[in-house]
Amino acid sequence: MATVHGMFKRVLTLVTGVLLGIAATVTIARVAAAWSFWPNRELDRSAGYVREVLALVNENYVDGKAASYDALAHSAIHGMVESLDPHSEFLESSDYQELEEELTGDFSGIGVQVEKVKDRFVVVAPIAGTPGDRAGITRGDEILGVDGKLLSRDDTMETMVQRLRGKKNTKVKLSLFRPSTRAQIDLTLTREVIKVASVRDVHLLPGGAGYLQLTEFSERTADDFDAALDKLLALGADSLIIDLRNNPGGLLDAAVDVAEPFFSNNELIVYTKGRQASDREEFRASVRGEPLRIPTVVLINEGTASAAEIVTGALKDTGKAVIVGERSFGKGSVQSVFKLKNGEGLRLTTAKYYTPSGVSIHEKGITPQVEVVMSAADDRKLRLQQLRSDVTDPKTFQERFGFAPIEDRPLEVAREVLRAARLLDERAAEESAPAVAGQ
Repeated sequence: MATVHGMFKRVLTLVTGVLLGIAATVTIARVAAAWSFWPNRELDRSAGYVREVLALVNENYVDGKAASYDALAHSAIHGMVESLDPHSEFLESSDYQELEEELTGDFSGIGVQVEKVKDRFVVVAPIAGTPGDRAGITRGDEILGVDGKLLSRDDTMETMVQRLRGKKNTKVKLSLFRPSTRAQIDLTLTREVIKVASVRDVHLLPGGAGYLQLTEFSERTADDFDAALDKLLALGADSLIIDLRNNPGGLLDAAVDVAEPFFSNNELIVYTKGRQASDREEFRASVRGEPLRIPTVVLINEGTASAAEIVTGALKDTGKAVIVGERSFGKGSVQSVFKLKNGEGLRLTTAKYYTPSGVSIHEKGITPQVEVVMSAADDRKLRLQQLRSDVTDPKTFQERFGFAPIEDRPLEVAREVLRAARLLDERAAEESAPAVAGQ
């Protein structure tokens, strides 16, 4: 990968999520090839043409402030990079800082998950134990304004995130509309560091299957996943359900580390290919001892993307897990984030990733072996139930979130798959057992 003149010698390699901005691991950039001592006539010609247009606009546009060289250069870079594909973008300093904060899975805010529905910003759910949760913000609350500034239909989710986030211990004022009571609510909250748990709801299901949910792939995910596995095995888990539904992805290295316990040493987990055939980079297991051999099901849906698809594809491709649910999103490209001067950055698609057998998931997704399709409404309800597994009383849940908990059909199907596998193993063991003398 080539760096660009003026960039620091570090590159962040990641597989970006589609629902959340998730940062990347740090690697060392290779020697830049584009800025060598040898002239590049095509580059010089194109750069000269851009320079000519910049000067023309700067000198003649009616609003001199809007046509400053700095403003024009930033606009030109945005257009140049963001016209390539939906995942490449020029990061202003605030955006790059936000991305670096998410590198560790932590950020400062009020702890509410928001989505834009028909030009309205609606709370999906507050995260348990956060300022938003303690203040009584509930599912369905509409955010009308932040710090006295009303939101408009033209505001984006990025704008909303920037307004809600801020430095720890700073205050933010919210104006909310609660449809259930038709009341407007004004709150003043103090921002805190919000720690996003990437591995959650680790427990043993009736019948002996261990369950865990992965919400993203950040720096801490691999260590938390290993700890969760140790906990489940210590509890006596004889099988495993890994829930990757609505997991938007994250770090490529974290995905490899999560898949690694199921693979033998040096076994291929995933590989990436860039622009040149020689750009292939393989990610292999680096483990001691035998791999984990336990009946495993992976749950996926349309919100399973990126790094989550790496884990799913690797386990399916090598026969180490059965995949249950809906076809995944199909985000199989790799972005590299370059740090520029002035605290800005560049996120650029540099490769695509492939499962061990050479299958590209990009724009195709992963087809489950056992399909369980949910309606959009039930899928949203299940997602909220997963987010708020701390509310265990059905009556309290309905009062708080406006609906009674529903059955998690994909999870029940996953349990049935594991029960069938257990029966087959028991039958095979009986058939292979030596006959008892005298019988």
